[in-house]
Amino acid sequence: MAYSDELAERVRELLGGRSGVTERKMFGGVAWMIEGNMACGVIGDGLLVRLGPEGAERALAQEHVGPMEFTGRRMGGFVVVEAEGVAEPAALGLWVDAGAEFAAGLPPKAT
Repeated sequence: MAYSDELAERVRELLGGRSGVTERKMFGGVAWMIEGNMACGVIGDGLLVRLGPEGAERALAQEHVGPMEFTGRRMGGFVVVEAEGVAEPAALGLWVDAGAEFAAGLPPKAT
């Protein structure tokens, strides 16, 4: 599955000032890790965001947000925000920050 280069570049710009950020290809898209923990990614034209189980459940009530499903199974703690939900820079920034903050709060992993 191809992913939106334009959205990926927007995410790169938002995460560029944070320490411990790495980028890697995952799920047919691209993902950003903070100290080895996935924070967010771009799959197709949507934004994958890691929020933890409680945060993901709350986020699912918002417009343009759905569960992350991979190989037919739902991935708990993750949501996908459709392109419409991240079209505006402020909205994208909020979602990227939420994923980054969640990942930064986890114990670092070896990369």
